[in-house]
Amino acid sequence: MVNVTINGKHYMTEEGSTILDAAKAAGIYIPTLCYLKDINDIGACRVCVVEVEGCAKLVSACNNQVWDGMVVHTNSPKVRESRRNTVELILSQHDGQCATCVRSGNCTLQTIANDLGIVELPFRKKVPKFEWPMRFPLVRDARKCIKCMRCVQICDKVQGMHIWDISGTGSRTTVDVSMNRKIKESDCALCGQCITHCPVGALREWDDTDRVLDALADPDKITVVQIAPAVRAAWGESFGLSSEFATAKRLVAALRQMGFDYIFDTNFSADLTIMEEGSELIEKIKRAAGQDSSGTDSFPLFTSCCPGWVRFLKSQYPDMVDQLSTAKSPQQMFGAIAKSYYAQILGVDPSRIFCVSIMPCVAKKHECTIPVMNHDVDVVLTTREVDRLIRSEQIHPEMLIEEEFDMPLGVGSGAGVIFGATGGVMEAALRSAYYLVTGRNPDPDSFKNVRGMEGWKEAEFNLAGTQLKVAVVSGLGNTRKLIEALRRGEVSYHFVEVMACPGGCSGGGGQPIHDGKEMAAGRCDVLYGLDKNNQLRYSHENPAVKQCYQDYLGAPLSQRAHELLHTDHHAWSMPQETEQ
Repeated sequence: MVNVTINGKHYMTEEGSTILDAAKAAGIYIPTLCYLKDINDIGACRVCVVEVEGCAKLVSACNNQVWDGMVVHTNSPKVRESRRNTVELILSQHDGQCATCVRSGNCTLQTIANDLGIVELPFRKKVPKFEWPMRFPLVRDARKCIKCMRCVQICDKVQGMHIWDISGTGSRTTVDVSMNRKIKESDCALCGQCITHCPVGALREWDDTDRVLDALADPDKITVVQIAPAVRAAWGESFGLSSEFATAKRLVAALRQMGFDYIFDTNFSADLTIMEEGSELIEKIKRAAGQDSSGTDSFPLFTSCCPGWVRFLKSQYPDMVDQLSTAKSPQQMFGAIAKSYYAQILGVDPSRIFCVSIMPCVAKKHECTIPVMNHDVDVVLTTREVDRLIRSEQIHPEMLIEEEFDMPLGVGSGAGVIFGATGGVMEAALRSAYYLVTGRNPDPDSFKNVRGMEGWKEAEFNLAGTQLKVAVVSGLGNTRKLIEALRRGEVSYHFVEVMACPGGCSGGGGQPIHDGKEMAAGRCDVLYGLDKNNQLRYSHENPAVKQCYQDYLGAPLSQRAHELLHTDHHAWSMPQETEQ
C-alpha cells in the first residue's frame, strides 16, 4: 500500500493502481471517454487528465500509476481548462444532432459536455461525410466517431476479428474497416460488441422500427411477435425498472398495447431446438459407437443457435462447417412454425403472417435475410429498438399490468429460458438428451457445471454409460482458442456450445448499453432464477412442443421436421469463405 493525496485528502491505495482506480476507490470521480478497463487504457481522449505535483504536464489518470507520496489534483483550474478545450475540440468534429441520435440521454460525450457546462463552441465545426451501405445490420456513422479506439480494441482483444483499424494520417486520421475493405467485404460476425462498447452513437444497429409500425397499420397483415429469452432480463433497464418488475409478461402487455395480433415466446422454439439438436447429438453418438450402419461423423457437434458464431465459422474455418448442427436457430424455427403450423391453426394464408422477432442480437438481422431461411422471420428488432418503440408509442412500462402470452406458441420451459445465458443451451440439451437415452428425467440441476462466466468451460458427464465430453465457449476470441486447440489435437469433445458474445445472448450486441459496465452476469442470474422457479424445466415436457410434433411434425428429425426446422449452412457464403 502507498500514501496518496487526492484533492487535499490522504488515502492509502494499493501499489500499482492507476490514478483513476485510486480516485474511484476514494469516491472521487474523474471523467473518461475512451477508457475501457484492461481493454482500452491508452489515454487517447485526454479527458481523464489530472495535475500531479512535480510533473510539468498534465497526465492521463487511466494509464499512469500512483507512487508513494503522490499529490493529485483532479479538478484544478489547469485541469478544467484542458478538459474543456479537449471536449470542445472533439465536439468540433462531431455531429452534435443529439435529438436525432439513438444514444441521446445515454451518451458519455453528451454527459461530459453537459457536466463541463459547454453551451457553445469556439471552434469551426467540420464533420466528416457519412457513407454506409443501406440495410447492412451494423451501421457506422463517421460523423459521430470520436476516434476513441474502443471499437478497434474490443474487436481485436476480446473478439479477435480485427474488423476495425486506424485509417488516414494526421488530421485525416479516423477509424474505418480494416485492410481498406468495405464492410460487406469483411468477415464481420455482426456480434455487435463494437456497438455496445462505443461511448457515443457512431455505431448502431440498422433501425427497423418503421417497418414494424407499417405492418401494425396494415389491416391485411397478421402480426406475430416472438420474445427471445435474454430480452426479458434486460428490456426494462433503459426505463430504470428492476428485473423483478420488468417481466416478460409486462413486455407482452406493452406489445399488445402497440397492436400486435399474437405475442409468443421464443422459449417455445428454444425447446423445439433442443428436441431437434438433442436428437441429432444422440444419433451422431450412436453412429460413432457403431450402433448405426450409416457411418460415423467428426466430433464435436457444434451448436447452431448463434448466427454470429455461424458467420465466424463459415469465414474463419469453412472446412468445419459440416460439424455445425443443421438445426435452425430458435428464431428461425419459430418463424417456420408460425408460417406453417400456426397458419394452419388460424386457417389463413401464410403470406398474411408478418413475423417479428425481438432479439438481444444484431446478427439475427442478417440471419432472417438469408435466402435459405425463406423469409420466415420478416423483421428483427433488437432489445434497444423495442425500447425505442415503446417510447414512440407513449407507453409507460411502470404502469403496465402483466398479461399472458398467446397460445399455443407461448409455452416455454425453464430449459428454454436459459438459452439466453452462456452454457444454457448445453444444459438444456443435456437435460433432454439424458431423457431421450434413458427414458427418465435427470435432476434439472445435474449439469450446472457448465454455468458461469468463464470464457471457456469444460465438463464430462455419464450419459447412460457414454462418457460425454462437452465444452462451452463465449466470445469469439475464446472461440478461436478452442478451435485451434481442437485442430492441434490438444482437446476433444462430443458437443460444444458456442456463443459469439461474451456471456452469451445476455451480453448480446443488441442489448441495452451501460457504458463501462458489463451486464451479462447479472442478466444470466435473472434467467437462471426464472428457470429455477419454472414448474416446467425440461424441453421434452413442453406440452405445446409435444402437441406440435403430434399434430404436425411427427417426430424429431422427421422429414417434415428436416424441411422446416433444419437448414443447409452451405447454401450461402461469407466473403472470406468464397475466397478460400
